[in-house]
Amino acid sequence: MESYVHKVQYYETDQMGIVHHSNYIRWMEEARVDFLERRGWPYDRFEANGIISPVIGVDCKYKENSLFPDSIVIEASVAEYSGVKFKIRYVMKKADVVVAEGHTEHCLLTVDGKILRIKKQIPELHEFFMTLLEEGRESCNFK
Repeated sequence: MESYVHKVQYYETDQMGIVHHSNYIRWMEEARVDFLERRGWPYDRFEANGIISPVIGVDCKYKENSLFPDSIVIEASVAEYSGVKFKIRYVMKKADVVVAEGHTEHCLLTVDGKILRIKKQIPELHEFFMTLLEEGRESCNFK
């Protein structure tokens, strides 16, 4: 899994000094953008190929509190890929303690909103996702 580090900002906390739950969703987006960029398919490359990938689902399970100024390490991996949709898994930790786990699910569309069949239309991107899916399975011990 790829790791992204987010340093908790004071403004992300609530009156009790705990990170507000909505921030974890934003952190997943930060980690996803970083993950894809480090692997060679940054969002501007998607857009240059006429691809958009809107979020069609998100979930997050909160395990422990995060506080200012914790450093949260976010591991991202591709958990599912169908050729039309993909799901990214996130594990968020401070030190070795899991504070949250979640997923975002995305579809792949042309900029005019038509479903994109990656394997047929952009084989290079299909291979990219297949490689990430296999790596994600190995890192999570899926068989």
